[in-house]
Amino acid sequence: MKVFNFTDILDRTGKDAIAIDPEAASFAAFPPVKEGFSRIPMWVADMNFPTAPSITEAIIKRAGHPAFGYFAPKDDYFDAIIGWQKNRNGVDGLTREAIGYENGVLGGVVSAMKAAASPGDKVLVHSPTYIGFTHALEDAGYRIVLSELKQDAEGIFRMDFDDMEAKLKEHRIHAAVFCSPHNPTGRVWTEDELNDAMTLFKKYDVTVISDEIWSDLLLEGQRHIPTQSVSDDAKNRTVALYAPSKTFNLAGLVGSYHVIYNKTLRDRVRANSAKTCYNGMNVLSMHALIGAYSETGAAWLDALREVLTRNVTIACDYFNEKPGIAVAKPQGTYMIFPDFAAWCEARRTDVGAVLKAGQEVGVLWQDGRPFHGKTHIRLNLALPESLMREAFDRLDQYVLT
Repeated sequence: MKVFNFTDILDRTGKDAIAIDPEAASFAAFPPVKEGFSRIPMWVADMNFPTAPSITEAIIKRAGHPAFGYFAPKDDYFDAIIGWQKNRNGVDGLTREAIGYENGVLGGVVSAMKAAASPGDKVLVHSPTYIGFTHALEDAGYRIVLSELKQDAEGIFRMDFDDMEAKLKEHRIHAAVFCSPHNPTGRVWTEDELNDAMTLFKKYDVTVISDEIWSDLLLEGQRHIPTQSVSDDAKNRTVALYAPSKTFNLAGLVGSYHVIYNKTLRDRVRANSAKTCYNGMNVLSMHALIGAYSETGAAWLDALREVLTRNVTIACDYFNEKPGIAVAKPQGTYMIFPDFAAWCEARRTDVGAVLKAGQEVGVLWQDGRPFHGKTHIRLNLALPESLMREAFDRLDQYVLT
């Protein structure tokens, strides 16, 4: 068995990484880090691990040929996606006709939304909400109606189906953005939950745009169930969006894809994508996906999931042992979303002050409020365990005292 390295600290300085250089990102605002403290990247959702060796090998091999002209996607590209979806998610019957390239999941969300609704229409989205959905939908002129996820007695986030139905009915909503696994809570929906949601969407004739970019990053013991797989109706009313970018740390290469079985819906989505003239595949991105969706890529991912499962367990234990801080242990993703409400109330402070205090000592965690977490902070745990523990040591010494 090949051994992969998830312990060495990857130096990303000067390597085009906003994770350690948030000033370079127009959407990020961090206070200066105090002198003497290094930066520990725990905010934007990319990983601080080197990617799978099969990916760099595929890119280097293709880059060895000194021409990068116009091209068409190779059969190997479609075969890799079909094989990956079958082997990882149990998908049968996927054909290349149903697969379409997307520059990014958010671009795909907007193209699909234009096929399902008109600007000014209302769209159902769960809360807490991935901030990218908020910006993409509002910037495109849509009005978001939030249905809040509720935590049960065990702290597990659940869909509130009564609330969803009331809002679909009241606002006459016919489009929804669905997140599976859910970001930022990390919920991996069960088959029963997916069935109940899709039955409700069928009742109100809702086109579903299902972001499944996190579907490979499940913690040990979890299984992803594609939204389109729960029924024939779900298969035909859903636009599913995938990418190797989260799974293999490839966001900077750009490259996602959709799966749309309904031919009419597929034609409309692709027409919207084509009208922008933006939706063109990068040749190195294509070879990166082929390298990712390989036997070596699969082995690397299985090893990564073990590392993430351990990191998530350590982090959740750490925060839940702090009086006044609560975090629901995610089932997927590498993000956690601890709630500091009681901690802040006991100290007569607010989450903004906690956030700033951590950032000043180099713990670059993320404000949860734009995700509709009023007293939450969002943390990325895709980094070596030693670096994560260093962050927690700093929090103990300088912030959570």
